[in-house]
Amino acid sequence: MNKLSFIGDGETVEFYILDKTTLAGRSFLLVSTVESGDGDCYIMEDHSTPEDPESRYEMVEDEELLDHLASIFGEQIDEFDIEY
Repeated sequence: MNKLSFIGDGETVEFYILDKTTLAGRSFLLVSTVESGDGDCYIMEDHSTPEDPESRYEMVEDEELLDHLASIFGEQIDEFDIEY
């Protein structure tokens, strides 16, 4: 399973990438704090530009967008029970 290192406020946190999707030309990742089993999931949006040397992801905080994306990821991934 692919991992993503999220760097913010001077610390690095690693997330496991569970799935990805595109909505209205924007790319999103569903990530988890654990590789398998119960863990917290987050949805991150890619804010990278072609000029960026590394990808830039930010947590999605808009509740309406989160609800919509959670339903999309829930349909795409049958093996996970996503609660939000």
